[in-house]
Amino acid sequence: MFQILVIDDDSMVQVLLSRTFKKLGYNVTVASDGEEGLAKAKELHPALIICDWMMPRMSGIDVCSRIKKEPELSTTFFILLTSLDSIADRVKGLDAGADDFISKPIEMNELQARVRAGLRLHQLALDLQKQKQIMEDEFNEAAEYVRSLLPEALTKHIRTDSRFIPSSRLGGDGFDYFWLDSNYLAIYLLDVSGHGLKAALPSISVLNLIRSRTLRNINYYQPSDVLRALNNTFQTSNKNDTYFTIWYGVYNCKKRYLSYCSAGHPPAILISDNGTNIKRLKTPCLAVGMFPDADFVDAICEVEKGSSLYIFSDGVYEIHQEDGTVWGLDAFINLLSEYRQKNICNLENILQYVKNLSGKEIFDDDVSLLEIKFD
Repeated sequence: MFQILVIDDDSMVQVLLSRTFKKLGYNVTVASDGEEGLAKAKELHPALIICDWMMPRMSGIDVCSRIKKEPELSTTFFILLTSLDSIADRVKGLDAGADDFISKPIEMNELQARVRAGLRLHQLALDLQKQKQIMEDEFNEAAEYVRSLLPEALTKHIRTDSRFIPSSRLGGDGFDYFWLDSNYLAIYLLDVSGHGLKAALPSISVLNLIRSRTLRNINYYQPSDVLRALNNTFQTSNKNDTYFTIWYGVYNCKKRYLSYCSAGHPPAILISDNGTNIKRLKTPCLAVGMFPDADFVDAICEVEKGSSLYIFSDGVYEIHQEDGTVWGLDAFINLLSEYRQKNICNLENILQYVKNLSGKEIFDDDVSLLEIKFD
């Protein structure tokens, strides 16, 4: 049974509307002024409010504005009773959040019809809100599952730190690192196109395939061979338009060199101990899955003592600014270098800076950031 709240300083109107809608099977509560009505609305969370525009202490339009700012009253349908019929007044009411208007003197058949329509819209809003919550819960569960697959930190000889921050829609980020043997460490990070489970499921598949080493006849010590195998396995088609970018590297602890291969992914950043020597590690190739005959090539670089490697998804630097510009890759690399030189380059400091820059607690895209500290 729907709850209706009538806010009017005219006792005759209160009695008329209360009797009418109670006979129709609704729960009806009345309030004599705006402040009382606002208090009862917060208490009762009514499905629909019928409120007079012209009242002492607080006008109907002020009540409406306050109601619409309350998250728990977001689905409440608000009807303003008014003797004002100018377009300017109607615009003012709509700007305050009013959903409908009834002119005085009240025509009861019209009011009843508008109430029925308003309650239908209220129910629809409730249903949509419920479905939205179900989807958010499912995304959160999927994000927690992805997080459970991510590796634990390494703490000896090589130290790792990582952050995975899913967006509200969940993307396709994933990363891993594991020892191929006692001397070789494999490291990779991928970002699947799109959002939702369509992006998350392929990411999980790649994580499981590489971790279990079930791709046959593959040399996991050779990054280009791994990406070539993934490209053959995850080809786009008419039924599947999903592709992903990836950076994959293998570090040789004894010889201190890093071999790597990337496919459409942002470069990994290798920074010296003092933060002045910066290398962008990237090889030229489009994303995995786009072309069956894509050519993947390896590159090698020496790793100086005390260096750190940063691998990340583009969500950490594609930050839209209020002036319409995008804080990009170069700015992010400069931040890493600056923080490294100041000896404050840890992931918490980096992400806090980016969050402050975006002005949001939840990023527009998944953010994955991986730090590998050598020695």
